[in-house]
Amino acid sequence: MTKEFNSEQIRAKFPFLSREVNEKPIIYLDSAASSQKPQQVLDKLLSTYSHGYANIHRGLHTLSEEATNAYEEVRFKIARFINASSKDEVIFTSGATMSLNLIANSYGLQNLKSGDEILITVAEHHANIIPWQMLCQKTGAKIVAVPVDNDGCFNTKELKDRVTKNTKIISVPHVSNVLGTIFPVKEISAIAHENNAICVVDGCQGVIHMPVDIQDIDCDFYVFSGHKLYGPSGIGVCWGKAEILADMPPFLGGGDMIDDVEIESATYSQPPSRFEAGTPPIAECIALGAAVDFVTDIGMDKIASHEKSLLLYGHQRLASVRGLSFVGTSPNKSGVISFTLDAAHPHDISTLIDQDGIAIRAGHHCAQPLMKFLNLSSTARASIAVYSEPEDFDALAISLEKVNRIFGA
Repeated sequence: MTKEFNSEQIRAKFPFLSREVNEKPIIYLDSAASSQKPQQVLDKLLSTYSHGYANIHRGLHTLSEEATNAYEEVRFKIARFINASSKDEVIFTSGATMSLNLIANSYGLQNLKSGDEILITVAEHHANIIPWQMLCQKTGAKIVAVPVDNDGCFNTKELKDRVTKNTKIISVPHVSNVLGTIFPVKEISAIAHENNAICVVDGCQGVIHMPVDIQDIDCDFYVFSGHKLYGPSGIGVCWGKAEILADMPPFLGGGDMIDDVEIESATYSQPPSRFEAGTPPIAECIALGAAVDFVTDIGMDKIASHEKSLLLYGHQRLASVRGLSFVGTSPNKSGVISFTLDAAHPHDISTLIDQDGIAIRAGHHCAQPLMKFLNLSSTARASIAVYSEPEDFDALAISLEKVNRIFGA
């Protein structure tokens, strides 16, 4: 029998939600920046450090073998979670930023030259812009940006119009961290392959909100961070197609990524260890496995359904707030509601509603090109997670009206 989504039971698994801020119950609407952690993730992190910690892959004693097995089991879990064809396509990194830098510095440096082009969108997080800028500075390639519509929708025709014979990489978000727009990544991947380019997907805001099947998407790389997926910080994933990874040189050098080392030369391991130099965040990786267990047990389809209903309610509730304008109104969106308020700057909004125990994000959200494209300096952003509930938006709307009164609106 399929389990129903039980919001009360799920919220009870997050000890953070029992605390108060400014003597008010916490209302956490900043999950797009980083999610809170369920007890089973905290327990796994503590138990690993308390009773199961040792360095991995290189030890022959019991603790090392146990830690290695636990660490590698997470690789299996991630592969199943995103439907990878092999666990060896899963590379552990420090997060999506590291993953994108790995792709740019390994695949990019090997395959791009002067005159080549990298297509991105104006809606990228800086982590999906800066590594490509740095790659272009080294190779002479250039970046081409694809716009979004005024409502935040993405039109693939705009992308097709900018693809040329020089296009080598198309790198897009799965979900915009500002607009909430869900990008048609399967269609974009097909466009890339039709033009002999590869497709990179920044999945930070995708994998946390919906089921992800990378074989169906057919992208070439998919990256995400553990701290947004109810796991610890300092651990992330770079998934890549096996045939592409096999031809890529290592990005970082050190222990555990080699076969044989001489003073003047070395041979390197096969993926994924080729890309995992040094001692990784072992306990954090094992705790990420617990986070995957947590969302898998609930069901990503149920999480997506819950959040879709919640997002709809949030838009309806906030629409009643005087002077509020939404930023990003695509009918196909997920995870976030960005907005401005006529009466107050987003920074003032965030500061004032914090007095009511409400945590939202205010600023450019590491998406300055998008802010400039929209002719905005910043927005306020409320973002949801599995533990969010309609009452969060009721409280937010009431608090925003208090902001209006403070500023005389």
